[in-house]
Amino acid sequence: MTELLSSPAFWGSLATLTFLEIVLGIDNLLFVSIATGNLQGQQKVNATRIGVWGAMVLRIGMLGLIFLILQLDKSALFHLPHGLAVALSGGSEEVMHHIEEVTLKDLILFAGGLFLLWKGTQEIHASVEGTHHEQSEAKSGFTSVVIQLFVINIVFSLDSVITAVGMTDDIVVMIAAVVLSTFVMAIAAEPLANFIGRHPTTKMLALAFILLVGVALVADGLGFHIPRGYLYFAIAFSLGVELLNIQARKQAPDSEGH
Repeated sequence: MTELLSSPAFWGSLATLTFLEIVLGIDNLLFVSIATGNLQGQQKVNATRIGVWGAMVLRIGMLGLIFLILQLDKSALFHLPHGLAVALSGGSEEVMHHIEEVTLKDLILFAGGLFLLWKGTQEIHASVEGTHHEQSEAKSGFTSVVIQLFVINIVFSLDSVITAVGMTDDIVVMIAAVVLSTFVMAIAAEPLANFIGRHPTTKMLALAFILLVGVALVADGLGFHIPRGYLYFAIAFSLGVELLNIQARKQAPDSEGH
């Protein structure tokens, strides 16, 4: 163990993978903030903790079953008709081959993407139509929120674990990176939720990002991989513009009544 801790390669792998896990956890954290937004007081605190720490438990559990997880992308559950696969692939033989063989991983990513699209659309509709508060008690109770967090944590955890496996074959590094990134998420969860609560326009931005991630997961399930870097650059650019808008509104003179 001492030899492992003194290895530069160990610390380099740990730092790199921890950073990637934090980046991958951003969409998870945004969903937690949005899903718990309608709860109040201790219920909101408890749901946030369940969302953040539940993600860590699921990821470590999946790492323990890593060999089974790896088989999710290899063993086909069923095959689509050749003609349908050709139509969905757009003429790409590689994509067509992927689509023809439907795996459990594909189904999980596809279903998770649809879930995010449904949740994001529902929240955007509620915000635009002004029905947010009326629907909060009926549709966003504590149990409902916890169930939603559990479902989406499975999808995000699968993505996270597969990334970890692609980066290193050291299970100690994987678990350490997951735990460290979860601590960062736990620290950032409340400030992020409070920031979104103070600035309603950033909530719409977060919901738009959730829709983007949903589209990416559906595409992955269909064999069309969208590099996550594109998504994170888009949200970082949009967030930068929004922060400038927030600062500009603070600096602008009060024009009320003119």
